[in-house]
Amino acid sequence: MEIACLDLEGVLVPEIWIKFAEQTGIDELKATTRDIPDYDVLMKQRLKLLEQHGLGLREIQAVIAEMAPLPGARDFIDWLRERFQVVILSDTFYEFAQPLMRQLGFPTLLCHRLEVDDNGKVTDYTLRQKDPKRMSVKAFHGLNYRVIAAGDSYNDTTMLAEADAGILFHAPDNVIEEFPQFPAVHTFHDLKMAFCQASVRDIPLQ
Repeated sequence: MEIACLDLEGVLVPEIWIKFAEQTGIDELKATTRDIPDYDVLMKQRLKLLEQHGLGLREIQAVIAEMAPLPGARDFIDWLRERFQVVILSDTFYEFAQPLMRQLGFPTLLCHRLEVDDNGKVTDYTLRQKDPKRMSVKAFHGLNYRVIAAGDSYNDTTMLAEADAGILFHAPDNVIEEFPQFPAVHTFHDLKMAFCQASVRDIPLQ
């Protein structure tokens, strides 16, 4: 049996922190794992900026409530779920994801949690485990699943390397150039084709 593992932000939905940065005018919050490979460095920078500007979970959730999946993402997920077991492996947080996952039909999501005080201030974050995307794929291998994975950022590359087949999707040029071993596609149609080609089964595109 084959499992499809997908990143969330940048693949199925817009980058939440970029949207929040645009709404607040705080350009430094536009940094993502496409720019800063070390997730701990990135999150500490975000938490520091939130504190400096007096912003908390409620303000972020208000922006997320107005967001929608990328055009074609829901149709792609529906197509994929008919052909594979689908798991979203993301470095987002459960406190962020609910509205977007509802619009995607609630595929399985494995991600992290925020630590929030009674006033809504985000005080810290808790990773599910170290290198969680790669470790999830490794665990699926331990269950005798074959894994095809797709992602767009530095924090996806260990997942793609651990998978039986890894695909870059919507990735920026710097990631594509640094990881030429992974095929890079930019449309959901081409991503469907990449999954069909990576599968050991004969999967029709339509």
